This record gives sequence, structure tokens and C-alpha cells, in this order.
Amino acid sequence: MSPDAGARDAPAFLLHHRAPRAPVFIFDPDRGLRTMSDKPSYGFTTTILHNDRRKPIEHYSLHKPVHTSVAFGYTDARQLASVFQGKEPGFRYGRQGNPTVSALEDKISKMEDGVATLCFATGMAAIGALAQALLRAGDHVVSSSFLFGNTNSLWNTVASQGTEVSFVDATDVANVEAALKPTTRMVFVETIANPRTQIADLARIGELCRARGILYVVDNTMTTPYLFRPKTVGAGLVVNALTKSIGGHGMALGGALTDTGVFDWSTYPNIADNFRRQPPAAQGMAQLRAKGLRDFGASLAPEAAHHIAVGAETLALRMERTCANALALATMLEADERVAAVHYPGLPSHPQHQLASEQFRAYGSLFSFELKEGIDCFDYLNRLKVGIPASNLGDTRTLVIPVAHTIFFEMGPERRASMGIAESLIRVSVGIEDTADLLADFGNALP
Repeated sequence: MSPDAGARDAPAFLLHHRAPRAPVFIFDPDRGLRTMSDKPSYGFTTTILHNDRRKPIEHYSLHKPVHTSVAFGYTDARQLASVFQGKEPGFRYGRQGNPTVSALEDKISKMEDGVATLCFATGMAAIGALAQALLRAGDHVVSSSFLFGNTNSLWNTVASQGTEVSFVDATDVANVEAALKPTTRMVFVETIANPRTQIADLARIGELCRARGILYVVDNTMTTPYLFRPKTVGAGLVVNALTKSIGGHGMALGGALTDTGVFDWSTYPNIADNFRRQPPAAQGMAQLRAKGLRDFGASLAPEAAHHIAVGAETLALRMERTCANALALATMLEADERVAAVHYPGLPSHPQHQLASEQFRAYGSLFSFELKEGIDCFDYLNRLKVGIPASNLGDTRTLVIPVAHTIFFEMGPERRASMGIAESLIRVSVGIEDTADLLADFGNALP
């Protein structure tokens, strides 16, 4: 049935969910005015800036507007049924999808060169949806042991509910391979570990998962799709905490799962029969949307989606600045005798520096460092004037936090030691401030 069937004579106000079909024009200096539909491949920022306009927008707005409605009315009840049955596109209920959120999902898919994206209320909700939708009791997961503290906690919760989780040093693919079992359904790694910046053996793990038919999930939060696309190393699903660098301004929580199109969902044993009716390429995301959004309710609010979408437009510009600032600051601190260690992939002293150089556009905006014995980390942080003690990262402002005493305190000293986290470790999420101001601030705070 045509989306407009039965509605041609309806009042205009009933057709609000059908955007005008006016062509979208862009100016090409060589070819003049033409539509976006016949454009060649554009660069990262151009694609993100103009992605909303690839589809008609209400009243010719440049941004997809904020749609706050949780319900969507149809002039033909048959069309409503057709949307619910997945026979045609459309919105059912705000928990499962929203026009503003959908526009952001399309933008993230373009960033990651993926085939589909689902957005969630937070990055942790996106990771939680993996377990909620794709794992069962008796399954096995291999995870990097170098993880964000809350992700570590989540996998421990999953393990307590009947799914076995093995934590391994993922900087070497041999450790991952040794942990695999016949019941292994998923391998999970972060590109750059938060906060100690260990880098997973991404490409070789991807080759291993492809050879064994295992779903490979890569958390790309620390690199962002501007620095790295996990699809290039065989990741089937990509996690992004949109709260961080993609949103970039610390104004909205959000998370995303992107299907890269690499994994063959027809081989995944945990897809329910009702989702097997979908084409194989769509089965994974169909089940994730139903179980993670419809059933679990971890939905992203449209207001937050709008904030994130606007912030994402400047991702590349911000990453260029924050990565340059991070390298300058890490280099200065490493050369100071009052600093015991600096952990940043951009430094030649980093164990995976060469790997990072081969895989990433730049080395990221996060590093951590340890002060020499006898220098109190709290006193040091309190002397900073520009760096702000706060528990976020990927912000425009430089944020600092004493790791062992805050975000990793709950796991205890033994687990922290296994992750390479010293009691004096300070995490720095570098912002876009003037480089000279950051260097002076962090240098002057040293006793």
C-alpha cells in the first residue's frame, strides 16, 4: 500500500507526519545547482552537516526539528497495521522510534559507514541492550579486561545472570583466541581503553571473529568514527556513547549501536523465530529494537537527540583540536621529572604506539598520568585553574578526575591493579582550550 493511500483528500494538519517532497538542492562550484540525490561522495564533515537534507524536512528547515509526540496518527488504519507489521516504514510509538531520533540514527550510520543504527538513552543502555537482546543463559562472551568501569560492572552483572564472561588482555589476539569456547557468541573490546589507553589488537581480533563466525562488537567511543571506523577491522556492531565526543558539549546523554553490515545474522543462534521473517541483514537490528527499546525501554529522548545531532556537526573540528592539545599536554608531562608515567597512544613510549599510528587518524583526546610518589593527586587537581574535576569526557572543556578514588573505586584495588590503574592515576579528557593555557595550567599545578 502506498504511504499516501487513503489520505489524498485529508486535511493538511492530518498529514504532518508526511514531509513535503520538495527536492533538496546544493551548489556545486563546477556543476552549479543540483540535487543531493546525484551527489558524489563527500567528506566526513560535509556529509554530517547536510545529512538531514537528504530527506525532505518539514517547512524546509535546515535541521530536523524536535518531535516531542509519543504517538503518531494515521489517516488510514490499514497503514497503521502495515507499519506495525513491518511492511512499510513509519513510527509506531515513541519508545521504539521518533523522527528526531531517526534523523540522528541516520547521521550516525553515515559516520560509521553502517547500514543501520539504533539510539539509546545512554551509552551504557546501548551496551546493556547487547545482553538484553542477543545473549542467553549458557552463552559465553569474551571481553577485553581493559574497560570503562561501568562496562566492567555490567559484564559482571551479566555473568551473575547465567552468561559466562571471560576477561582477557585484548592487546594480543592470542589471549582472545585462547578464551574462545563453542558457546562464545560475542567478543567485546574498546578501541582505546578508558582510562589507561591500552589498545586492542583490533584487526587481528576481527580476522579471528570472522574465521570463527563470532559477533565482534567494538566500542568506538574513545576514538569516534572520525578517527577510526571499526567496520574496517570486521566489527559487526559498533558502540558509541553519544554523550561523549560525538555530542561534545556535555549537554545530553545518549548511546548508539550501529550495524556495519559485516556480520551474517542468519548464522546467529539467538535470533527469535519472529525476527527470522526479516531479511537476514535486518534480523539483528530488528531484535535489538524490539528487545532493547520496545521491551527494555532504553529510549533516547527527542530533545537529547537534537542536542547530540547539532553537536555532531563539529565533531571533526573538535577532535582535531582536542587531539592536538592532548598530544602537546602529554608530551610536556612525560618530560617532567615530577611525573612518574604518562599513558597516551600518541607518545612513542606507549606500548601500542605503532598500532595506534597504523589504525587511527590521530591518538584521541584522553590520556592518564601518575604523579611521583609524595605528590598528592588531590592537592594537584585542586591547584588547576583550567582543568575541571568532573566525571565526563569528550567535552569541549578539559576535565580531570582521580580514577582510583572515584569511577574505579567500587571494583577494589585488586581488580584495579589487574587493569593497570595506579592509586595516583589521573585521567584527563582534553578540551578545545588554547594549548598554551593548558600547558601553563598543568605545569604550574606541579609542586
